[in-house]
Amino acid sequence: MASELCKTISVARLEKHKNLFLNYRNLHHFPLELLKDEGLQHLERLYMKRNSLTTLPENLAQKLPNLVELYLHSNNIVVVPEAIGSLVKLQCLDLSDNALEIVCPEIGRLRALRHLRLANNQLQFLPPEVGDLKELQTLDISTNRLLALPERLHLCLSLQYLTVDRNRLWCVPRHLCQLPSLNELSMAGNRLASLPVDLGRSRELQYVYVDNNVNLKGLPSYLYNKVIGCNGCGIPIQLSEVRLLTFSSGELTVFLPAEVKAIGTEKDHVLPLQELTMRSLHRTYHGLWKDLNFLSPISLPKSLLELLHCPLGHCHRCSEPMFTFVYPKLFPLRETPMAGLHQRGVSTTGGTGLKSCSIRKVENSMD
Repeated sequence: MASELCKTISVARLEKHKNLFLNYRNLHHFPLELLKDEGLQHLERLYMKRNSLTTLPENLAQKLPNLVELYLHSNNIVVVPEAIGSLVKLQCLDLSDNALEIVCPEIGRLRALRHLRLANNQLQFLPPEVGDLKELQTLDISTNRLLALPERLHLCLSLQYLTVDRNRLWCVPRHLCQLPSLNELSMAGNRLASLPVDLGRSRELQYVYVDNNVNLKGLPSYLYNKVIGCNGCGIPIQLSEVRLLTFSSGELTVFLPAEVKAIGTEKDHVLPLQELTMRSLHRTYHGLWKDLNFLSPISLPKSLLELLHCPLGHCHRCSEPMFTFVYPKLFPLRETPMAGLHQRGVSTTGGTGLKSCSIRKVENSMD
């Protein structure tokens, strides 16, 4: 394997390749052949995904001075050296799925950087120098441990796509509303209780994803005409050899979605049980909506039957119908079938089993 790797790099040096693919090579150290002599002066794109690298060499910029794209997805890198700031031509840096705990301030010296991906790491904060990345268009810092976003982030005037899903954010800096180019903002799965009142005032911001923030009770009025989506809620959870929970009424038996069975602790977040059940019923009887009385054996309240017949909306990304989750929670409208659906103590009549003893513990954990 080592000889094959050396041969690949030697050919790339001899033939002045601009692209070098070193994915899936089981590399534990940065190949010395890449750093030999003058390095690879003509290399522009280096792919080193899914290896076992733990660090990067200090002389990386000296040996690969014309690097434009660096892909280090799925390694074991804990610290990015200060030397990363010397890759002055770098436009794309992917460090997703590593073990990063710190991003060095020198990241702000990458003035040509357009795409920065730091998802699935252990980051608790970002350096304020991120605000110096004037050309940055994409920033993905989802699935980390961030408690806050840097105040200077609003200085990234070219930022179009910001993804901060599954962190620990309690609030959003109001300065974020000043980003003139921001088109898509995703903050699903955090701890947000409120959003800046002027968020969405910019015409550029069109897509906002804030689902699974359980304390978020409403949206700023500027977002009412934007696309409020679910960020992929319709993607099924793949579980092997799982016996699904069910509820029954007479001869009718409906299987609850696999997401319910997947709950292990109170910290595992899934859609509210009522929403999952409504989606399951809708999928089961989608072709029989001409006769609303068809579902009468389930003994659902009239408001829920009307919702089953006509969902409140559909997710922008996955086209999954939505009944009680996104719109009723964020838009608590009155005089509509959805009114009151999110109040505690709402009970169904008859033997629906929607709040049966076998699943009450699961539902309480979601509240």
